[in-house]
Amino acid sequence: QVQLVESGGGLVQAGGSLRLSCVASGRTFSRSVMGWFRQTPGKERHFVAAISESGRTTEYLDSVKGRFTISRDNAENTAFLQMNSLKPEDTAVYYCAGAWPQGPVYYKDDGIYDYWGQGTQVTVSS
Repeated sequence: QVQLVESGGGLVQAGGSLRLSCVASGRTFSRSVMGWFRQTPGKERHFVAAISESGRTTEYLDSVKGRFTISRDNAENTAFLQMNSLKPEDTAVYYCAGAWPQGPVYYKDDGIYDYWGQGTQVTVSS
C-alpha cells in the first residue's frame, strides 16, 4: 500500500519561509513523478509544482516561480517544497501527490496522480 506523508506546514509571517516534506512508501519512489497541489476552503485544488522521476525536470505555477523550489531525494524516498518569500495568498492546505506513469504525462493535470497525502496547512499572516 502506497502512503504519502507530508510535514512542515505551519504559521509564518509574510516574507518568511517554510519547507514541506513528503515521504513516500510502498512503491519505487525513483519511478514516480511527484507533485504539490494546494487548496483553500470552497475552492478547487490547484497545481503548485511537480518534479520528474530523475529530478531533472520541474514545473511551477506561474505565481510561485522564483519563490518556491521543488526537489527530491530518491535515496530517502522524499520530495520537498521549499517556499520562500511567502505571501498571504499562499495560505492553503498543501497536498503531496505521486504518479507512476507509463509514458509522458502532463504534470499539471491532477488526474495523472495515483496517490495523495493527507495535506498540511500553511498559513501566511500579513
